[in-house]
Amino acid sequence: MYSHTKALCENIIYSKILNPHGLEPVGIILERPKQKELGHFATPVGFVLAKSLHKSPNILAQEIAQHLCQQQEFSKVMAVSGYVNLTLSPSFLNKLCESALEGNYFSAQRKVQHSVLLEFVSANPTGPLHIGHARGAIYGDSLRRIGEFLGFKIVSEYYINDAGAQIETLGLSVFLAGSEILGKSVSYPEQYYKGLYIVDIAKAAMEKFGEKIFDDKKNIALLSEFAKDLMLLEIKNNLKEINIEFESFVSEKALFSQWSKTLETLKIHQGIQEKEGKTWLLSSLKGDEKDRVIVRENGEPTYLAGDIIYHNNKFLRDFESYINIWGADHHGYITRLKAAIDFLGFDSSRLEILLSQMVALRKGGENYKMSKRAGNFILLKDVIADIGADALRFVFLTKSIDTHLEFDVEDLRSQDSNNPIFYINYANARIHTLLEKSAFDKTKLLQADLEKFLQKDSEVSYNLANLIFHALSLKQVLQVSFTTREIQKLCEYLKALAGDLHSFYNTYKILDTPNAAEILKALFVVSQSLTLGLHLIGITAKTKM
Repeated sequence: MYSHTKALCENIIYSKILNPHGLEPVGIILERPKQKELGHFATPVGFVLAKSLHKSPNILAQEIAQHLCQQQEFSKVMAVSGYVNLTLSPSFLNKLCESALEGNYFSAQRKVQHSVLLEFVSANPTGPLHIGHARGAIYGDSLRRIGEFLGFKIVSEYYINDAGAQIETLGLSVFLAGSEILGKSVSYPEQYYKGLYIVDIAKAAMEKFGEKIFDDKKNIALLSEFAKDLMLLEIKNNLKEINIEFESFVSEKALFSQWSKTLETLKIHQGIQEKEGKTWLLSSLKGDEKDRVIVRENGEPTYLAGDIIYHNNKFLRDFESYINIWGADHHGYITRLKAAIDFLGFDSSRLEILLSQMVALRKGGENYKMSKRAGNFILLKDVIADIGADALRFVFLTKSIDTHLEFDVEDLRSQDSNNPIFYINYANARIHTLLEKSAFDKTKLLQADLEKFLQKDSEVSYNLANLIFHALSLKQVLQVSFTTREIQKLCEYLKALAGDLHSFYNTYKILDTPNAAEILKALFVVSQSLTLGLHLIGITAKTKM
């Protein structure tokens, strides 16, 4: 609807206004007027063209309106103070409704020639997922779903940090827990992983390998691998509970076979320097506050080295663009990583890094209880068990990812408008209840003369036309949400559309009226918008409640 209207306006303006003056086509902006009575769309095109055509915006708007009013897509075109206001015609709205009912309007868009590697979550496999991981996970998966619907080829990837000190510490923690179970004297170091899940891993290792595995510290490496694999399986299961699966998992440990070659590439591009017995990335040359160590005095690569290898591997796979979703605490890490990418011979501007801010949970006004099993973190699976995956997914998307999010889980238990996912699902269920109670199947709805009904000069037909327009605005909302990375716009749209449906339902009698079929035809389109919108944020719409 939006793209068709935009293209139509641009073609008319070019052929009738610009071409006669030898001027090139221009892109126009379509806006939603704040007042519904001003039409469905407005464009400030009069102001855009005033300078090049040496005319006042008002005169230009009137000229353009005279040409556009001849198009069957519009029932009313008005020039208002340099703006051109457009009201879509009943015939055009009916045509779009029929396309939606036939499954065309809401089908996935044609493929675009743009591939994206999207990396998110990538939590260390040293423990189960906690609520802090969930925000980036839900956001990343929703961004992938929307992008794929819009035609982008998106590969979702999880980078497994399975090399380095944290994995060794995991193995040591399991070794000490197992030793303690067996009654041995144990001295815990300052840094180790706590929580009942470590005890569970130790018991599982005891069952698999026998008690002898805890006799010798040489077995810590084996325990590290065993524990890491168990935790990765736990993480995958946690993600499945919120309807997330990855296409690709990449192991940091496996990638280290490429370290020598990666280091040589950095050297060729004069991106490293040996000093003080260490190897330094010269990131200060690329805007970083200082250079960064990538190889220590003992020859061991640093944490940054692993990310350099991984991003070298990423760019060698030659996607058009790359998106990383990181925790907000990684903000200072961006400049040094992009410096490394440039020194590897790639264009770091092709990498977009989105930062996920912290989440604060409450329950009945109090801080949400932390989990002893997780070592004083709020476990993702505990919150899912408390409020459900759908409510969790929706509330995590209601604010921009770069702002703090705080909510009380008790609000998501309520069966009213305080619970947004209930409110939206209830709107969809109301429509399906009406359809079930009516005598109309899909074929009969397609035959209903919605165009004739919308042409009536009545309050109900006017409000139904606006409801249809709102439902058919989904594609534009999806485009804006993906382009701006503001998925909360889709959540806001779904809540607003559900609100319009509830208002219409409560105001007008629908069944057993002369125009029941026409109204239900329109409401079925509303249901399709709600259903698709929820699906693209990983939620299955309810048809009964």
